[in-house]
Amino acid sequence: MKITEQIKQPILKEMELFEKKFHESMSSKVALLNRITYYIVNRKGKQMRPMFVFLTAKMVSGGTVNERTYRGASVIELIHTATLVHDDVVDDSNKRRGFFSINALWKNKIAVLVGDYLLSKGLLLSIDNGDFDLLRIISVAVREMSEGELLQIEKARRLDITEDVYYEIIRQKTATLIAACCSLGACSVDPDGEHTLKMRRFGELIGMAFQIKDDLFDYTDDAIGKPTGIDIKEQKMTLPLIYTLNNCDRQEKKWLINSVKNHNKDKKRVKEVIAFVKQKGGLTYAEQKMGEFQREALEIIREYPASPYKDALELMVNYVIERKI
Repeated sequence: MKITEQIKQPILKEMELFEKKFHESMSSKVALLNRITYYIVNRKGKQMRPMFVFLTAKMVSGGTVNERTYRGASVIELIHTATLVHDDVVDDSNKRRGFFSINALWKNKIAVLVGDYLLSKGLLLSIDNGDFDLLRIISVAVREMSEGELLQIEKARRLDITEDVYYEIIRQKTATLIAACCSLGACSVDPDGEHTLKMRRFGELIGMAFQIKDDLFDYTDDAIGKPTGIDIKEQKMTLPLIYTLNNCDRQEKKWLINSVKNHNKDKKRVKEVIAFVKQKGGLTYAEQKMGEFQREALEIIREYPASPYKDALELMVNYVIERKI
């Protein structure tokens, strides 16, 4: 059994019902919209986010979920999908998970409007049911994701980013949504408990480890989702590169900055940069940091009683840093 299927095992029933509810939550009177949302639903990814919602809810409550949990998972997925549709427009990307992106098939104007529609559907699903506590968790995530993206754009223009700024960027850009899933799962079943904050931190740590793993993919030759060196070509400051820039002499730093800024389309030069980062211990350092985030996340759920949901979450934390794609 694949590890993702193993993780899903204790929440199979919930995930099936969720898919139905999620599909319903997208429906519209506009035929074009329904065609597009049908296309989106049938090209779903691993669905890690709703899985986090249900697993944390069941671990915290001792095995039960309620209608709020389903609505929370649907809202997260609606808003996550909206951000992906908008991201593809921002990045001028024609593919998403091997399929054509919405903007590639229906053009940017429609893609932006579809993203707005999904966002509003998510907000209304919460408001109509009075889930204001859940809506707050999700709205904070949307704000932070936008801030993280803009902070990255601002910093990428000057290659002087510190490790602390990098952590802040990935905390907002990537980790905040996983943090929202986990805190939302806890809050849906125990609105006044202390689990919501604990699960938020848990999700944040997983998100940080997840992003560092993504950074490391840029330096490997495995057959993964993105080609090697793509971050360097896009002048993205990732942890292995930041560490290397801060741990080399002036001459090397000058060469490295010049390579990333002015020769990032030169395949041979990109390969030299990758080799240099490896030689300077950039990958080893990033792996070590990723392990620290992973261990801290596992520490948080250690205090919860044994259950299939806790086991699945531990599997999920390990999967995040061992995955091949």
